[in-house]
Amino acid sequence: MSEPAPDRTHRRPATIAVTAGRPAHEPDQPLNAPITMASTYVATGDLEYGRYGNPTWAAFEEALGALEGGRALAFASGMAAATTVLDLVGLGGGVVAPRHAYSGTVMALADLEMRERLHATLVDIADTDAVIAAMQADEDCALLWIESPTNPALELADIPALAAAAHELGIRVVVDNTFATPLRQQPLSLGADIVVHSATKYIAGHSDVQLGAIVVDDEEVLSALKGRRDLVGAIPGPFETWLALRGLRTLHVRLDRAEANAAELARRLADHPAIEEVRYPGFGAIVAPVLKGGGPAADLLAHDVRLWVHATSLGGVESTLERRRRWKAEAATIPEGLVRLSVGIEDVEDLWDDLDQALAGIAPVRA
Repeated sequence: MSEPAPDRTHRRPATIAVTAGRPAHEPDQPLNAPITMASTYVATGDLEYGRYGNPTWAAFEEALGALEGGRALAFASGMAAATTVLDLVGLGGGVVAPRHAYSGTVMALADLEMRERLHATLVDIADTDAVIAAMQADEDCALLWIESPTNPALELADIPALAAAAHELGIRVVVDNTFATPLRQQPLSLGADIVVHSATKYIAGHSDVQLGAIVVDDEEVLSALKGRRDLVGAIPGPFETWLALRGLRTLHVRLDRAEANAAELARRLADHPAIEEVRYPGFGAIVAPVLKGGGPAADLLAHDVRLWVHATSLGGVESTLERRRRWKAEAATIPEGLVRLSVGIEDVEDLWDDLDQALAGIAPVRA
């Protein structure tokens, strides 16, 4: 388990991203935390065995925890982190979650419901009154799961209002902060109890790591989650964790550039005759245009781009896109023509030129 993060309240997030989780500045000590490849440790210390802890994990956990304002735990993947949180729900308990959310989360809830472990109510997370009503209607509700912005619809939730209402009902609140990152949103400070990250995305940032993380500010919850991680072995590799920490160091630089690109592309797409609507929450680097030609037009766009890469996942330095309804698990309420753009850090003019030439080719589909 990582040690409590030093008080860095006087430092800004970009500085924390660079400095947190480093070894002490002493002569002949490495500037960066090294990779510790170990399954076994000498007995009677704090680690004992490789499934219980690793110095490389501790460095990453300190850095991410400092950015989110809590204590972090690293996991093998975002789904490993998410399902560990869902394990906190007792047998027969209820979960209120967004109808539009990461498909892995929705599928995990469906699987648990099918096995009668819990029951889930899917709601429009942007409709605060409807979310509160759903929690009130389920006397066994134990967990409110929030995404904001949602994946891929990019809806925003009123986290403080929902957290306050949930706590009045004795319901725990978790926020998937993958899209916003701790640089744009710190859910613990907004009333959430648990923050979940797919660190595969913006945290690591280079499309070469699978990693997840949980951040909390309650020692009892932290202990329960770590105990579950230790028991089921949902642990990350030291090399992957080191890469994620290396990526975290440049998160602020990458996100600033990608966000500027995304805002400009959203502006230009809104005026394009092939586009029905553009979904962009005003921050972050995900843009979701909906094409007038529906699914066929979106498929053509994905096929005809040359710089953009047709791929799932998101948050890398390179720009990727995909029609989300190509996945059977995606919600039927997501438009067939919605294309999720994960905007990277390339030159925005090159990104636009590629989109523009590909969009020009879908006019016959609109006709």
